[in-house]
Amino acid sequence: MSVKKKVAIIMGSDSDFPTVAEAIKKLDYFGIPFEVHVMSAHRTPEAAENFSKSAKSNGFGVIIAAAGKAAHLGGVLAANTTLPVIGIPIKSSTLDGLDALLATVQMPSGIPVATVAIDGAANAAILAAEILALTDEELAKKLEDEKINMKNGVEAKDKAVQDKVNELLGK
Repeated sequence: MSVKKKVAIIMGSDSDFPTVAEAIKKLDYFGIPFEVHVMSAHRTPEAAENFSKSAKSNGFGVIIAAAGKAAHLGGVLAANTTLPVIGIPIKSSTLDGLDALLATVQMPSGIPVATVAIDGAANAAILAAEILALTDEELAKKLEDEKINMKNGVEAKDKAVQDKVNELLGK
């Protein structure tokens, strides 16, 4: 059995934790090992660089970078690794996260950062799981089962709405 790849969740600030918690819960749900750290693209650039340079050899398969405002963290991490980096733009009081979204998604050629919605931590974790599932059949099955559960949930909600419509119309 091969060793499971880990996911790194790197936050630009500990104030990002409430948002990042959704990614932590999703990774745990899928049984994906992970580590969570605070590193700043601006205040601790050497730590971010060193982490991303050694991430692959330290058993990571994907890096999730959560940052607000100038949000350069994803780019700094992506510049120093060939691992996939997923950016979570964090909503701030300044521009409601639009600044972070643009800073995360507008990367130069050769330094891609896959970017989810503002505060989209759960989707970042799901995307990380999908990347790792390319070489992990057990994880791929969990993701397939989750899609079926979502489909069944929507179908149940549709039936409930149809029942309400019929009740409203006396049918």
